[in-house]
Order: sequence, then C-alpha cells, then structure tokens
Amino acid sequence: MNGSIRLVVPLVAVLAVAACNAGGTSSVPGAPVQTSQSHSIPDWQATGKAKRVCEDTRPGYAQCDALLINGGGKISPDVAGWQPADFQARYNLPSSSKGANQVVAIVDAYDNPNAASDIATYRTEFGLGTANFTKYNQTGQTSSYPSPNKGWALEEDLDIEMVSAVCPNCTIYLVEANSNGTSDLDTAEAEAVTLGAHVVSNSWGGGSVDSSYFDTPGVVYLASAGDGGYGTQEPAALGSVVSVGGTTLTKSGSPPTYAERVWSDTGSGCATGISKPSWQHDSGCTSRTMNDISAVAFGVAEYDSYEYSGWITIGGTSVSSPMMGGVFGLAGNASKLDAAKGFWTQKKKKYAKDLHDITEGSNGSCGGSYLCTAGTGYDGPTGWGTPNGIKAF
Repeated sequence: MNGSIRLVVPLVAVLAVAACNAGGTSSVPGAPVQTSQSHSIPDWQATGKAKRVCEDTRPGYAQCDALLINGGGKISPDVAGWQPADFQARYNLPSSSKGANQVVAIVDAYDNPNAASDIATYRTEFGLGTANFTKYNQTGQTSSYPSPNKGWALEEDLDIEMVSAVCPNCTIYLVEANSNGTSDLDTAEAEAVTLGAHVVSNSWGGGSVDSSYFDTPGVVYLASAGDGGYGTQEPAALGSVVSVGGTTLTKSGSPPTYAERVWSDTGSGCATGISKPSWQHDSGCTSRTMNDISAVAFGVAEYDSYEYSGWITIGGTSVSSPMMGGVFGLAGNASKLDAAKGFWTQKKKKYAKDLHDITEGSNGSCGGSYLCTAGTGYDGPTGWGTPNGIKAF
C-alpha cells in the first residue's frame, strides 16, 4: 500500500505492443498481456498546474480526488472554467426534462457548513433552479454534523455542483462521514442507501475499503479513478462500482464543436487481487480492469465560500464521478443495472451511437497497451467513452 491510496500493481508479463494496443481493429482488447505499472509524478504536480486539496498519506485513510488548479486558484467574482452548458451540450443531455424523483447521493468526509448556500449560488449563476438538497451526517441525521475541514469542504461543493450541472432535477443528498477513515466512509456509504439513494458517487480513494458496502442490488455506485496517472485505487477498482476516468475538453467555433482526449493524470489499469467481473471481457488483464466510462476532469468552474469565498477552477476525477452520477440520475435506470455491465455487454452499433469514443492520449507507461493508451473501442483511461445522450446508461 502506498499511503492512503492503494496503487495496485498489475502482474508483470512480456509486453507485445502490437498485439495489445487498443488502437487496433477490435473494440475489446483481446491480447493476453498484462503490463507492469510505471507510476511517475503526476503532470499536475510536476508542472505546478494544480495542488491536491485534501491529501492524506496515512494507511486506512482516504484522500479526495479534487485538484485546485494553479496551485491555489485565482479567486474571482468572475467564473472561469467549464460550465453546465458545456457539459450538457457535449454530452447531449436532457437535463431540463429528466431526473425528477431520482436521488443521487454524495459520500464525503467531514462537514461543509456552507454546502447549502454554495450549491444555491452555483445554481443561481447558471439558471439551474432551486436545489432539492439535503445534508446528512453518517447516521442519517440532519444535525450533529462532523467537524469542518476546508479541503473536504471544497470537495463536497464540487460534487454537489457537478450533479447539479447535468441533472438539476435530481434530488441530491450529501452524506458526511465523521472522518476520512475508511470505516467512517463505509458507514456513510451504507447510510446513503438507507436514505433511499438510487445512485451513490464517491470522489475519493484510499486503503482497502470493505466491498460489502458497495454492492446493494438496484443501487449504482460510482467512484473516481484517481489523479496520479496510470494505476488503480479502491473503491473504483471494485467490480460492483462504475469506475470513472477523466478526459480534457476543448471547444472551437460557433456554434461550438467539442472534442476530448485522455486526461494525462487519470487513473486506470489492471487491479491485481480484485476479481474480474464475469461481464468484463478484455483479456489483457485477468483481474478487474479500470475504467468503465469517463468524463471531463480538468478546468471546471466551482463556487466555494468556506475557504475561498468565490469562483475557483478545479480538476481531478472528482469532477467526472459525480457528473456521471448525475447522468445515471437522468437515465433513471438504477434498479435495472448491474454496476458497469451494460457498457461491457452493449452491441457495437449501440456503443458507437450512444457514447463518444475517445481515441487520443495516454496516462502513463504500460508498454503501449490499452490499459494506459486510448484507441478505438475500449481502453483503460477512458473506458467505453463519454456520454452521447443517456441511452447507454
């Protein structure tokens, strides 16, 4: 274990790049090759582009996957970064008409005293209407919240705002664990289900979580893939959890045209020691393969008043997981789903229509295999792609 994040190292094997590169003709990688992990310093850290907002290196404790861009952010009354209109347009989402009566829960650690006012400010700025939002402690009370923590407070604002950005009609629950210890987070995870969540998103990774808290039938669990580049972490690596990777987004022209590529620091890989789901059929990893899907993960606008008193610009797979939680909320199919099975068993024609296939970029060194390199069809960093509507969900 490496600090609070368990970077699971895939089994070492002979690398046959030509056989295992996902850029070939097959939509599902079929080469029987597992690559060894080469985990270097993330680009955001090496270049000083961003800083982690709630780092914790203690074993058994989670760290959130939010990154404050430009090493402290430019606090401003003006909005800088990707906004709800961009997400809704790029992903072709029915945000104004779907999502009612769907409960998307966010599980995080510690308290954000300003969560309700911050989500209201964000939604007012972008014309998203009044939030159906409730904050709970880890035992389901709307009082006796845990102690505040500035880094985790920023994470909580990001999570509830990203659900709002794509599913303003969804009911949003924020369940605050007493601490970032995995036992407290597991307790909060269970409470989210008890409260009636259809979808539960987790923007953190750490330690070895108890998988029994992430496998309730009829509930869709999501988790961020991590911000350290090629490598895996729990809970995203669990087979019962939809693992969400990250992309970078560009826009050009009028009307705008969007494009995406792999975010160079998204997690992905072969989670050695975690059983491969029966429906996951890439043969280059005999364990659980991350990721399943992906979404934008860098350069996003967030409002936070507890620590920064204004608009900041954020990155990390903490953006993509709650955003995709909102997309599942729009689809409203949680009771019929088995984690990410639907993405892996879809027909090729449907896949090409309902998801954007991300074919450019890499997040590390894995001998050029699909586990860290984008290509046609499935690849580790972006999974089966990003949404094009909600039919794939």
